[in-house]
Amino acid sequence: MNSTPSALSVVTIGMNSVKLWGLTMGERVGRIARASKLSPVAEAPAGPAILSNAAHAWDPAWFRHIITQPGMVLTLGGVPALAHAADAAQTARIAEAMAAGTPLSDEAGLTVVAYENGPTIENKQLRKRETPFLMTLTPQSVRAIERASYFGAYKGVTDVLTKYLWPEWALVLTRICAKWRITPNMVTAVGAVFCVIATVLFAYGHYWAGMASGLVFMVLDTVDGKLARCTITSSYWGNIFDHGMDLVHPPFWWWFWATGLAYWGLGYDTETFWLVQAAIQGGYVVQRVIEGVFMRQNGMMHIHVWRKFDSNFRLITARRNPNMVILFVSMLFARPDLGLIAVAWWTVVSCLVHAVRLVQAWIVRARGGTITSWLSEA
Repeated sequence: MNSTPSALSVVTIGMNSVKLWGLTMGERVGRIARASKLSPVAEAPAGPAILSNAAHAWDPAWFRHIITQPGMVLTLGGVPALAHAADAAQTARIAEAMAAGTPLSDEAGLTVVAYENGPTIENKQLRKRETPFLMTLTPQSVRAIERASYFGAYKGVTDVLTKYLWPEWALVLTRICAKWRITPNMVTAVGAVFCVIATVLFAYGHYWAGMASGLVFMVLDTVDGKLARCTITSSYWGNIFDHGMDLVHPPFWWWFWATGLAYWGLGYDTETFWLVQAAIQGGYVVQRVIEGVFMRQNGMMHIHVWRKFDSNFRLITARRNPNMVILFVSMLFARPDLGLIAVAWWTVVSCLVHAVRLVQAWIVRARGGTITSWLSEA
């Protein structure tokens, strides 16, 4: 028996005083429900419903999966943690077991999935199957659950700094923001201020101070997205604000880095200035266009998850963070001019790599092949 998702009620069964990211389970489940355009209710209805056990915390990916699976019950230690009851009888049985903290006495008509067996669901963004977290929520487990929730928010391949250097810093800041009820848009706004400060500092040749301000911005650029996902506060305009900043500011950084060279007595001649800017600014646009074309031609799959090579190359491809590593190294030798030239060359190389990969994808499809993510095959 199928239920129309929009007609489903969502209810949290039981009480739990332990908070996750500053939210009770009722608040968290309510936010997740509303994000899926469903209605949270206070009591189990006499009809189909999504039921969540307040004694457990789970990744929102389970919710998105289970609303498409009437009759599915996800259990932990035999106790129902999250379920999609297809009718009133199933709702009553599951709610009773959740409230008592015991296994179902009658599994007739239900598909019971034990978390201990490692069930997997599809991550549509990365085109892979994974087992999102599900844990019992207690005062002793809350930090482990927050950690699992935070790192579960890293849904895509990314650059070397975001992946290896500051996840732990951002985790601490995300916890602080959640505790103080600081919203993701507030974090983005503060980050934007540091981004502008960095731009001005670069323009006057204050490269070390500019990189310090840029570092604050780059860390906060991680925090706002993770905070939004962990506290279930993502919004359309917040997403536009965040990604708009990410998209717009890099060209300004590279332009004003070049003008700031005059304060070091290392300014480029006119021809060199425009060649460097053409390579960096033009390459930035070309890379984005190539990525967009690849996505549109391959079911919105990112080029960076096609093969393992692509995911590894994303770690160092000529985006803001890897470019800043190049500039940081150049500053160790007091040659910010050579650093920007190195960024220009690396941008050209990265464009060529992405262009070759796009052509290779065309060849694969022309020969009757399909483009799939290596993550789905791993």
